[in-house]
Amino acid sequence: MIKMTMFLKRKPGLDHETFVRHHLEKHGPLFRAIPEATLHCLRYIQTHPIQLETDKVKNADYDGTAELWFDDEAGMAAVLGSEFYKTKVFPDEQTFLDHEHTLVLVGKQEEVIGHYRDAGLQGDERP
Repeated sequence: MIKMTMFLKRKPGLDHETFVRHHLEKHGPLFRAIPEATLHCLRYIQTHPIQLETDKVKNADYDGTAELWFDDEAGMAAVLGSEFYKTKVFPDEQTFLDHEHTLVLVGKQEEVIGHYRDAGLQGDERP
């Protein structure tokens, strides 16, 4: 399994609220409609920044993230190389994303807490 994480910037001239609404209401469902995505995309999560009431963490200057898990590199290539992605999804991205300033990271995800917590293990019981 591999994960693609994108740090998204909105297109110049587009306000943040319009970007978020489009990302959630149009782009997400459009991506979900890719036939190859039902075969190869295991999960897709969108995150949009909130106003923080702490001085411990500062949000980076991005309008959101998209996280996509694929079964493998070939599956990711099948989705992103599909006719539906090229003719429907990518053109939609160009209406609200600033591709030049969006960052993409593809890698293997390593779980640090998740399943340990689910198993009820305590700190010193963890491998």
